[in-house]
Amino acid sequence: MRFGRSQGGAASPFEKAQHEQDGLEAARADRPVAADKLARKLSARQVQMIAIGGTIGTGLFLGTGKSLATGGPASMLIGYAIVGFIVFVTMLSLGEMAAFMPIAGSFCTFAGRFVDDAFGFALTWNYWFNDAVSTASDLVALQLILQYWTTKFPGWGLSLIFWVLLVLANIVTVRIYGEVEYWLSLLKVITIIIFIILGIAVNCGGNTSGQYIGGHNWFIADAPFVGGIGGFASVFVTAAFAYGGTESIAITAGETKDPARTMPKVVRNVFWRILLFYILSVLILGLNVPYTTPGLDGKDSRTSPFTLVFQMAGSTAAGSFINAVIMTSVLSAGNHALFAGTRLLYSLAIDKHAPKFFAKLNRNQIPWIAVLATSAISILCFGASFIGAGQLWTWLQNIVGVSNQLSWIAIGIASLRFRAGIRAQGKEHLLPFKNWTYPWGPWFSVILNSFLVLVQGWSSFSPSFSAVTFVSLYVELPIMLVMYVGWKLLKRTKIVKLQEMDLETDTYPADELIAKPGKSVWKERAYHVWRWVL
Repeated sequence: MRFGRSQGGAASPFEKAQHEQDGLEAARADRPVAADKLARKLSARQVQMIAIGGTIGTGLFLGTGKSLATGGPASMLIGYAIVGFIVFVTMLSLGEMAAFMPIAGSFCTFAGRFVDDAFGFALTWNYWFNDAVSTASDLVALQLILQYWTTKFPGWGLSLIFWVLLVLANIVTVRIYGEVEYWLSLLKVITIIIFIILGIAVNCGGNTSGQYIGGHNWFIADAPFVGGIGGFASVFVTAAFAYGGTESIAITAGETKDPARTMPKVVRNVFWRILLFYILSVLILGLNVPYTTPGLDGKDSRTSPFTLVFQMAGSTAAGSFINAVIMTSVLSAGNHALFAGTRLLYSLAIDKHAPKFFAKLNRNQIPWIAVLATSAISILCFGASFIGAGQLWTWLQNIVGVSNQLSWIAIGIASLRFRAGIRAQGKEHLLPFKNWTYPWGPWFSVILNSFLVLVQGWSSFSPSFSAVTFVSLYVELPIMLVMYVGWKLLKRTKIVKLQEMDLETDTYPADELIAKPGKSVWKERAYHVWRWVL
């Protein structure tokens, strides 16, 4: 659509905005670009919803069952609240960097540019493996969800079908990924809202027994704290798995329109909704579902506590409905994990940390070889038929949860270095978004996450030592250390000096933000209310 000039020959606001956009693109063309080569086709609408939907998946729908069974309702609520706050301050730190430098490698690239190239190398490979394993864990979760209806259909067959769908959604064009993820995420948000309303009704007596439940399940047997210190500590890795993916929304910055404006909005507004959904959901689950319920933490099968609450409402059809929604949620989470993992492998190739062919783009500017390579790791899902889908999913969940925590630690370290470099070079005024928790926020994330990574494996020692559980909880630590030290010795890398820190390449400084045409006050308020709802 073209807009003519207003009366008197003056340019309309839309013409001015377009003129400023053209000038901005010309200015950016003169600045060095290394990783900012992907197609920016994700709209603010899609990114906002992906930020919510990318985190609502197997960790919430299935992981809460394990947390409830091993830790009890109080441990689960406290654990999810603590991890939620950690992620909140971590996202503020990440949002500050991603708005200024919106690239596909996100915090993994930041670790290399602001701290040490060897640190970036180790972190990016670690997080790429995290996303690849997350995709595998989601495909395994599909097999667990299928068992609600039947055990006759081969689980590996369902995983294979969805694996093909995920690859197709990610290899054609980013617009398909964005639109699929938008509608699947919207479905999850609506379902969570329905669940919260229904869960309150069930607790107040709207259940098959017709009795008021209240806080009864918090005082049965060993509740509200089950398993002592080990049970409480075990909740944190499950919560880290559930919240994992929140930080990967910054990876979409490399393909987001107007990222310097969009990313701060995503960080400021969306996470509060995620926190609200998680904390309220966990509270309602702990009130309505006894931790002794069979199937919450089985080796061969796993029942979602969300499904149980819908069943308590007295409708088998409702149970099937929520189970079907959980299946689409798992598909959405797998879609998001594969997208993020693909972009990280692309960034590894761009930074010369992986073979160059992983950076090869198709005509739609999709790193298609990286898509195939990342999805190939998902073949792990077929091992479920040999060792039990429930057991395999638990191991994968532990690996991904610890990997998420290591990433949050790295984001805190990168944030501290980034702000020190920005200040040393006198560029603080160029930040499109400032982290109001600096410097205590990044330090809080680094210290508390480090403590949790070390102590949450308590359950692998009590009541008896479990070698497999121990390995799944701690294997990431030596692997990342070896990768860091190995690359540092091989390439002789050094800690980046503050004055030499690259704060020019791929940047979107605040002084280049475009002034958009204004809206009337009531329209602006109505718009923000509508965006909050959706």
